[in-house]
Amino acid sequence: MALVIAFLGPASTLSAQSFEVSPFYGYRFGGSFVDLYTAQPFDLDGAPATGVAFDVRIYDDDDLLFEGLFTHQAADVMFGAGPERPAALWRVAADHWMVGVLQEYNVGRVRPFAAGLAGLTRYMAAGDNEFRLTLGGGGGVKIFPARRIGIRLDGRLFSTFIDGGSNTIACTPGVCLVGLHVSVVWQAEFTAGMIVRLP
Repeated sequence: MALVIAFLGPASTLSAQSFEVSPFYGYRFGGSFVDLYTAQPFDLDGAPATGVAFDVRIYDDDDLLFEGLFTHQAADVMFGAGPERPAALWRVAADHWMVGVLQEYNVGRVRPFAAGLAGLTRYMAAGDNEFRLTLGGGGGVKIFPARRIGIRLDGRLFSTFIDGGSNTIACTPGVCLVGLHVSVVWQAEFTAGMIVRLP
């Protein structure tokens, strides 16, 4: 999506663009769920995460970038036994597809940054998958020992909205108080990767 936004810009803007690709590897923590079949909780916790970030700079002298991010985590989770179902080890995966903005705070070889993201998370297990809204944010640093090659260190926090509902608490003529309840899954991710800058 970041590429689409960039390419829809005017020609004068496109001529000044630079583009960064950053494949990364790291670890993701957190993620507690409930098995709807047995009502038992389980954790998608402490598993490697891999992915790639794409950053598009609109102007060479601008520190604000559009960012597209994909990150994948997979883990083996033990599901408890239930009526007519034995305990089993399932492969569960969570993919984040995010877009947003990244603000750099320096233009030298060492560039601290902060990012805000929004997108979708896909949860997959045993032939089933679900998509949920996700908000994310984080920060880190980019280090450029060479002009077009660098290192990127990131810390990110994701909040995925799993389920929600509302109920009326009280009503008076013309006014009602409504209570909202939302189930949110929190995950933290720490990664390191390489940056390739084009052109």
